[in-house]
Amino acid sequence: MSPVIETEEHQALRAAVAALGARYGRDYLARVAREGGHPDELWADAAKLGYLGVNLPEEYGGGGGGIAELSIVLEELGAAGCPLLMMVVSPAICGTVIARFGTDEQKRTWLPGLADGSRTMAFGITEPDAGSNSHRITTTARRDGDDWILTGRKVFISGVDIADATLIVGRTEDARTGRLKPCLFIVPRDAPGFGRTVIDMELQAAEKQFELTLDDVRLPSSALVGDEDAGLLQLFTGLNPERIMTAAFAIGMGRHALAKAVDYAKSRQVWKEPIGGHQAVAHPLAQAHIELELARLMMQKAAHLYDAGDDMGAGEAANMAKYAAGEACVRAVDQSVHTLGGNGLTREYGLASLITAARVARIAPVSREMILNFVSHQTLGLPKSY
Repeated sequence: MSPVIETEEHQALRAAVAALGARYGRDYLARVAREGGHPDELWADAAKLGYLGVNLPEEYGGGGGGIAELSIVLEELGAAGCPLLMMVVSPAICGTVIARFGTDEQKRTWLPGLADGSRTMAFGITEPDAGSNSHRITTTARRDGDDWILTGRKVFISGVDIADATLIVGRTEDARTGRLKPCLFIVPRDAPGFGRTVIDMELQAAEKQFELTLDDVRLPSSALVGDEDAGLLQLFTGLNPERIMTAAFAIGMGRHALAKAVDYAKSRQVWKEPIGGHQAVAHPLAQAHIELELARLMMQKAAHLYDAGDDMGAGEAANMAKYAAGEACVRAVDQSVHTLGGNGLTREYGLASLITAARVARIAPVSREMILNFVSHQTLGLPKSY
């Protein structure tokens, strides 16, 4: 079957997750964020139904599916107004990397908990001075007997306060060349020397952002994920699902905003007919819907390629999906707020806060400009600009 036409199983998964999302919705997530809590009830219910680990291997308690299924879960929760950001990080990035490259011990230790939602893992790659340039990462890991010693800083790392551990991207020195190469380490939350400071964000969300410090954090050799020489491959194994899931997050948010605007445009009456009867209101909403649907097609393509094991093809498609979804989300939210006029800025309708949230999809985990760099270099074969 063509990857762009969803199977009956995928359609059933969408409907089931949408029903769960409808029981919680935007008001639930907004209240949790206001009170400084976490969406524990929704997380627990999603876990109990098997949605959080749908992409992880069955032998470790997962659903045996792929990123195609996990992205459906996140998109539908987002469309209901209650996306779970930690799904992008814990099962999609960390779960995927450990399932593909972890030792048997790491798989036994982490995958069952990541699959049933009882354990979560954060992901630490971004640094204050490196930005999108992963070659400038300065967090280093050096050997000390059988142990590793990690030193460095990370910034804008989600959910470290609730995660049992953080998958940290560091760099080790290649014994042959002396050059630094990326490696991934599992750092427990309570590891001595592992500090965190919350970042004061304008965006109000349940999942907080942190700056991390690693001050000579000592880890056993078992903390290294996979092969020391395959760090770059392992890193991109985690980054492609991150981009696909960010696309799902954005598409869900855009759909949520658009649905509110359409409902409003059908009922709001100023002259003789509802405002949705005017093309100046209707056409931009139709355009937003088309752009979200197009972004979803690319997301489905990316997920299909990734789940089929085509890492190179998935890299291109995942970047394109994330770009398209981010743009579609920002425009859908903007048009939805505009459709409601003054009501679009009230807390009652819950759209104004999405203006800030929608920007995240353009900025993180990689900016649209860096995606355009990727496509111009990798796809079009144009010279590098940096």
